[in-house]
Amino acid sequence: MKLATIRDDTRDGKLVVVSRDLSRYTDASSVARTLQAALDHWRQCAPELAALQDALEAGTAPADRFDAHQALSPLPRAYQWADGSAYVNHVELVRRARGAALPDSFWTDPLIYQGGSDSFLSPREPIRMADEAWGIDMEGEVAVIVDDVPMGAGRDAAAEAIRLVMLVNDVSLRDLIPGELAKGFGFFQAKPSSAFSPVAATPDELGAAWDGGRVHLPLRVDYNGAPFGRANAGIDMTFDFPDLIVHAARTRPLAAGSIIGSGTVSNKLDGGPGKPVSQGGVGYSCIAEMRMIETIESGAPKTPFMRFGDTVRIEMLDPDGRSIFGAIEQRVELYQGTG
Repeated sequence: MKLATIRDDTRDGKLVVVSRDLSRYTDASSVARTLQAALDHWRQCAPELAALQDALEAGTAPADRFDAHQALSPLPRAYQWADGSAYVNHVELVRRARGAALPDSFWTDPLIYQGGSDSFLSPREPIRMADEAWGIDMEGEVAVIVDDVPMGAGRDAAAEAIRLVMLVNDVSLRDLIPGELAKGFGFFQAKPSSAFSPVAATPDELGAAWDGGRVHLPLRVDYNGAPFGRANAGIDMTFDFPDLIVHAARTRPLAAGSIIGSGTVSNKLDGGPGKPVSQGGVGYSCIAEMRMIETIESGAPKTPFMRFGDTVRIEMLDPDGRSIFGAIEQRVELYQGTG
């Protein structure tokens, strides 16, 4: 089934079931008021939500037109947002960009940071920043939402706990990262609010593209209206989602509604770092990788980070060319707040 959160007069919005073609939705508040409430009681709510999905597809449920502009992120705020770097090719490239070597352990031990989860952006909400000099970058990723995961969970329990899959734009401020990491205490200011796709889908909606831990489909990233990335999310994913969940739950339980991100989807090319879509490659899911390739080829980056007015679109299509989760579409704008 496909679920979304529609904007209303509450902070956490209203849970709806969305048709598989993303054209219509039906109110699911009779089952659970919010997606978090549904996740808290998933075994009870999931069959009722599935029945609503069937009725919506059959045309027997009350329906309204689904408009992604009215959608919040599926979880407008979450108890936890833990983002991995499962594509070690990406980690290697961005570390090279700042002159840092890649330890051998990065190929055997997952890397995860804990991001802010109290104020996610809506999928069509602008990325508002006060300064272009912060190095504004998009990061196209896949994410899963899990049920309760006990501390010390094994791989089977981790895989079984995956309830929903969605896309994410994990916004990064690249020029703030080196200073923060140099303090030895991780990201904070360099990782502002992320945005998630309008729709979250149960893994069965992905069909053969879901192998239990990876989504074997290209992630489409368009930058200022042009193809920028077409990396396949199922390729070069060193650690799959059960691996990441096991790692996250090693010393703590994960509450239902916790979000685990894949990190930037990144593919190698013939063992190398890849090349742009315009040159016949699959491109990149963030600007930092593009800049690293330019540095390798010419000694310096040429592509600037995002500027005010720039746009990004992140989407995934099924083999028949239909959008699975809807698109994240965002524009970078000047933040003019006074707080």
